[in-house]
Amino acid sequence: MSGDIGRRAVLQATGAGAALLAAPAFVRAAGKPVLKAGDQKGGLRALLECADELKNLPYEIQWAEFPAAAPLAEALNAEAVELGPIGDAPLIFALAQGVRIKAFAVNRSDAYGTAVLVKADSPIRTGADLKGKSVATNRGSIGHYVTLRTLAAAGLQPGDVQFRFLAPSDAKLALVGGSVDAWATWEPYTAVAETVDKLRVLSNGRGLWSGLSYIAATDTALRDKRELLVDFRARTERAQRWANAHIGDYADALARIIGIPAPAARLAFERRQTRYLPIDAALIAEQQKTADVYLDAGLLAKRLVVSETFVSV
Repeated sequence: MSGDIGRRAVLQATGAGAALLAAPAFVRAAGKPVLKAGDQKGGLRALLECADELKNLPYEIQWAEFPAAAPLAEALNAEAVELGPIGDAPLIFALAQGVRIKAFAVNRSDAYGTAVLVKADSPIRTGADLKGKSVATNRGSIGHYVTLRTLAAAGLQPGDVQFRFLAPSDAKLALVGGSVDAWATWEPYTAVAETVDKLRVLSNGRGLWSGLSYIAATDTALRDKRELLVDFRARTERAQRWANAHIGDYADALARIIGIPAPAARLAFERRQTRYLPIDAALIAEQQKTADVYLDAGLLAKRLVVSETFVSV
């Protein structure tokens, strides 16, 4: 995964990307240090904004938005951003490809919203019905992971389906247009697909996926900006507690900020029930199981020892 690829990912993901990459002089803004934060579908920034946790910051945050974990990981690898939210499966995939990051904060959500979707009138009714069919998802994503687990639960192998690796918006178009048979994705894409596109959940992550997600930072940021990362993590955890206690207010603000219908935002948030957790031995063991599934599926060249990919700040 080259630095050039990461830089292209940032430029494609945000109109501010050119300024972010072309202006190394802006490592400080108005005398304050700068933290370059990646985000997926605006979720992390929206959370912090809604909970008023971006006020009175002792540092500046430069945000860059990405449609999925893969381009975010590329930007982290290029050090175009310094931190970002990433699910357990794509974190493993990124680390296996040599991305120099570590997880420093962890949360768990209800896994239902990570799902394999089909059209409402599709003849596909069970995981076994996916045999010989095509599934669109991001390579190495939590959607990819849940598809692998869905196949395994039905007694199928990864080679029993044809994967088409597409970004979420392209994957949805492919399913709606009939060029693929199923789409594996995550929130808030799942909630939008259910409420707006009337797609049907074929299988969901409950019992298949851990529900774990992380905030990861580059090794450089962990070395040079540890105090900022400690503060950022604390603000994020406080914001999550606020949002869980103000579901309606947060869902309405989330819909407005990230540009999705309010019913979809409420559905996505209500069922996620996200909670931040400590990094402990039990959590690391769960992450190791996820890595081993990828190894068994032939997506990793060698076993990844996940204990080396966590850090306390």
